[in-house]
Amino acid sequence: MAEWIGASEAARRLGIKEASLYSYVSRGVLSRRRADGSRSSLFNAAEVERLAGRGRPRGRQSGGGAHPNGSSGPGTAEFVIETALTEIADDKLRYRGVDATTLAASRTIEDVAYLLWAGSLDEADASSQRGEWQATATAIAAGTAAQSALPVGTLPLERLQVIVPALAAADPLRLHLDPPAVMAAGRCLISGMVDCLPAASTAAGPSTIAERLIGKLCPAEPAPGLADVLRAALVLLADHELAASTLAARVAASMRADPYAVVATGLGAVGGALHGGASFGAEVMLRSAAQPSDAARVVGELLRRGERIPGFGHFVYRGSDPRAVFLMGMLRQAVPDSVPLAIAEAVITEAAGRALPAPNIDFALAAFATAGHMIPGAGEAIFAVARAAGWLAHALEEYARNTPIRPRGVYTGPIARLVSRPQ
Repeated sequence: MAEWIGASEAARRLGIKEASLYSYVSRGVLSRRRADGSRSSLFNAAEVERLAGRGRPRGRQSGGGAHPNGSSGPGTAEFVIETALTEIADDKLRYRGVDATTLAASRTIEDVAYLLWAGSLDEADASSQRGEWQATATAIAAGTAAQSALPVGTLPLERLQVIVPALAAADPLRLHLDPPAVMAAGRCLISGMVDCLPAASTAAGPSTIAERLIGKLCPAEPAPGLADVLRAALVLLADHELAASTLAARVAASMRADPYAVVATGLGAVGGALHGGASFGAEVMLRSAAQPSDAARVVGELLRRGERIPGFGHFVYRGSDPRAVFLMGMLRQAVPDSVPLAIAEAVITEAAGRALPAPNIDFALAAFATAGHMIPGAGEAIFAVARAAGWLAHALEEYARNTPIRPRGVYTGPIARLVSRPQ
């Protein structure tokens, strides 16, 4: 019979802090179960001993997902950093111990930003905070002018990559890195990212980030309920542990980069096809089908070309991505008769028939963008605006930690040799 030990004993045997154990669980390195009648975790002693014998897993290569066509991509090297922000375990996502799907049922990205930044929802609930999510007039003018110079048809993520440096130039206090100053900059930054985007419709801009953003993404009046789906999507995407863009943002913050530079760094990484850009690939796939019966053709053509099916599978979830499950459920309630949603459902059915894993949040974002008749690249924009809150939360941790992240490389090139000088 397997021996199960408590978290403190497992951490002692591995020579790590207890918080790191849960990173190992989320990566599939360790197994755990709940102690009877309590929330305490127990760990398999044999696995702990094997791991202790190998040393801490800093370069383990993974297969990259449940299926070679999954969106998590090829082998992914592991890099462990302790964080109090987000836990991914048992196929659940929690922000500071609170289930993200519970928050998505009623909370806003403004609320969750305060939870991640300050550790409490109390500040988010204070009425005095609700009017502070505005960028200055100078910042709005700078960001709007910068993105207005881009060609027609530029995707919203590319506009955001131009807007953020312009917002930084308009903030002379951006190098003030105390927590209250960083949070104030974060409110202005996220607001400016949304407000500087060109309006897709002529509707008046309401107050919340979600209400302002939907007017930037929907050329026509969105169907009732879609604004609430967007609110939930922003909450679900606020953070996701050490995703690639977050690691990049943390490295920048560890070198004392200002909040705008941290977000700009995250934006540079998030557009990759194996990260936030996966939703755009899924959008393109869904938009290439005119009706649900086209699903088999769309999926088949991608497979015949040897291409990945975007939006399926995830590196850190063994089963379903809880964010996708929640968002797709909301979408089905909001637009049950939508033809684009029916196409997305048909693609899910076709993928399941080909033994692909479950759809992830990138696919759910693409289904939302197409069912909402949004502009191309809307999913990427939603991802980036939401994740800026998480990048800033990780930056706050790094500012407090005040130790540069400087990994070492393992040299695999030619052996050192002497080169004789020509005679």
